[in-house]
Amino acid sequence: MKDAIVLYPAPGIGHMLSMVELGKLILSRYNCEFSIIILLTTGPFDTPATTSHIDRISQTTSSISFHRFPYLPFTASPTLGRLANMFEFLSLNDSNVLQSLQQLSEASSIRAVILDSFYTSAFPLARGLGIPTYFFTSFSAAALAAILYLPTIHKQTTKSFKDLPTTVFHIPGLPPLLATHMIEPLLDREDRTYHQSLQFSLDLRKCDGVLTNTFDGLEPIAITAITNGECVTDGPSPSVYCIGPLIADAGEDAPTPKHDCLSWLDQQPSRSVVFLCFGSRTTPPVYCVGPLISNPDEGESQHACLTWLDSQPSKSVVFLCFGSRGSFSAEQVKQIAKGLENSGQRFLWVVKNPPKDNSKQSEEADEIDLECLMPEGFLERTRERGMVVKLWAPQVAVLKHPSVGGFVTHCGWNSVLEAVVRGVPMVAWPLYAEQHMNRALLVGVMKMAIAVEERDEDRLVTGEEVERSVRELMDTEVGRELRERSRKLREMAEEALGPRGTSAAALAKLAKLWSWSSQG
Repeated sequence: MKDAIVLYPAPGIGHMLSMVELGKLILSRYNCEFSIIILLTTGPFDTPATTSHIDRISQTTSSISFHRFPYLPFTASPTLGRLANMFEFLSLNDSNVLQSLQQLSEASSIRAVILDSFYTSAFPLARGLGIPTYFFTSFSAAALAAILYLPTIHKQTTKSFKDLPTTVFHIPGLPPLLATHMIEPLLDREDRTYHQSLQFSLDLRKCDGVLTNTFDGLEPIAITAITNGECVTDGPSPSVYCIGPLIADAGEDAPTPKHDCLSWLDQQPSRSVVFLCFGSRTTPPVYCVGPLISNPDEGESQHACLTWLDSQPSKSVVFLCFGSRGSFSAEQVKQIAKGLENSGQRFLWVVKNPPKDNSKQSEEADEIDLECLMPEGFLERTRERGMVVKLWAPQVAVLKHPSVGGFVTHCGWNSVLEAVVRGVPMVAWPLYAEQHMNRALLVGVMKMAIAVEERDEDRLVTGEEVERSVRELMDTEVGRELRERSRKLREMAEEALGPRGTSAAALAKLAKLWSWSSQG
């Protein structure tokens, strides 16, 4: 039977992308040893983006297969938060998890199950079948340290963190952190998610190991605190394997060793080479050569923002993008526009509609009316040095572009890693989840970001504050120092995944454990 590694991502495109990249990384190093099987829930959390990504991976990577659960109808409870509803949905899939693992074990020799973060209900199921069970955290090592330390903080106070506005937590491996800046699902002690997170912290101590999407050189203080046992005061610490940076849809962007054939291709004339490849099973090729027609869209698939960036000077553009959930009130959008205009800097800005309860637009409208959202005349006045993109831009490709010199981000960990891999300094504007913690890291520890400050009364970031932070990043000595620090971190990221890098060594150690279990 073929040895297999089973991955179980949480619903949502961000979780799926990270897990797929993990599977691709395992295959790139140990293609002959393992196949990758990804378990998938099917229900109301599915999105077209998730489906299209799964289809593309299925067509291009034969060693990764997807095992879909039956569709599970689910109505979110209005009294529960987003994450609590997801926990409920996942727990309803526990019977599917158990049945799938049992079925897969009949056809494959499962060497490990790797669960996404917070899969507390699935953890005992895999362990009960005698399968080595790991967690994969798509957040920072600092966030992992905070979760491991949560039971200690839980004993120190009976209040919700959201009700401790002046309390500062001193978590091993982290800079001092306001209680109100803890990971968002932990802020309310009465929320079901808080107690599920407590259980997750305890499960982490029992699992066979934690794979985390970071690398030693990026978070040495947090990683050392975890591995030295400082974050668990009353029990064993888990084994931690830093196997990042993994960035979604990286393709040629990934900081992995270049294959010899790619180095050779670099020396060949443009469009001069015919590539022949007949798959891993060397099936005799079939040559279908018709119909031959011209493609009017050829060469036009590049996103318009990349074409615009091609015409901008090197390192001159600041890129603003705030993740899949990063929408602002109409007033905040106008303040950002004011700050960008007054800064005098070139910009590429991804804009979403304001949240519906704050929007004057129709509840059903998905189209963004930029003329309505922006200050009067803003688009015309800035058209020579700025571009506003609706809803989405290819973030990895944008951050890779040589014209981009700065990134205003919500501090989601995937976005942070994408900037690190490209050596792009940041303006840190956290919105939710563990992003305030990430800002503390970026500004105080990694030294590759400038923080924006919100008004206390309404959390608005004024146009003047946007202008200040963008100017400081793009046009001051402070910004130049951040850019140099970012360049060094980019080199460290490349080394981590190189043949002798720390992340490659961590993955090799895991593969040895999995191979050993197949012999034992």
